[in-house]
Amino acid sequence: MIDTHAHIDDPQYTDGLEQFIEDQKIAGVEAILVPSVDIHSLETVPAVCRRFPNYCFPALGIHPEEIKTDYKEQLAVLSDYLRQHHSEFIAIGEIGLDYHFDTTYKQEQQAALREQLSWALEYDLPVMIHSRDATEDCLHILKEFTDRGLRGVMHCFSGSHETALQILDMGLYLGIGGVITFKNCKLAENLVGIPIERIVLETDAPYMAPVPYRGRRNESRWMVYVMERLAAVYHTTTDDIDRVTTANARRLFRL
Repeated sequence: MIDTHAHIDDPQYTDGLEQFIEDQKIAGVEAILVPSVDIHSLETVPAVCRRFPNYCFPALGIHPEEIKTDYKEQLAVLSDYLRQHHSEFIAIGEIGLDYHFDTTYKQEQQAALREQLSWALEYDLPVMIHSRDATEDCLHILKEFTDRGLRGVMHCFSGSHETALQILDMGLYLGIGGVITFKNCKLAENLVGIPIERIVLETDAPYMAPVPYRGRRNESRWMVYVMERLAAVYHTTTDDIDRVTTANARRLFRL
């Protein structure tokens, strides 16, 4: 298993992080990808990944909910850091659009997304895309860049079958996590017909823990419950899901 999206630099993991990582390794987690969300992440994400080299891999970006009036200044800081340290990062993320709670900064979010997508092309890095209540705008902007060779994953995908097809048509992958185990979730049926070769596993830890751990701090090793649900969708075994999704993650992120 490879966890392609886990915020283990979160303070919830500070105490006992060494044991946490050991627990994941014992359970068969081969790697954890750690995205940034803000300027502060320039300290916390690389620090965690340096503690666990060749196991934890950092990504750089600004989460859309962090985009405010000072977004240009924030982007300038990240751009300068990326210019100096781009070889350390495995992806640009977590970036995207989020209109769920507030639409005040829609234009700023879109401008910031385009800027960070341009970094991905410049440094030949995949992207981790966050999209919530912004599907149309997000897909429109992504299309501008996938036509130029952008690669990446739609993080925490929970959309419709039609949206999944649009994402795949752009050459992107779907990141599937704990939400697929939630009661009354339609994601499993929406994945019918979607090639397993275009799916990667993730947690979004510490959030989105799967059933039976929903509501608790998430862990990468609990992706086994996601694999069980995917195995039912694809009429195969969890071993096959593990093998294919791990290969997908290695291919996408060049691990």
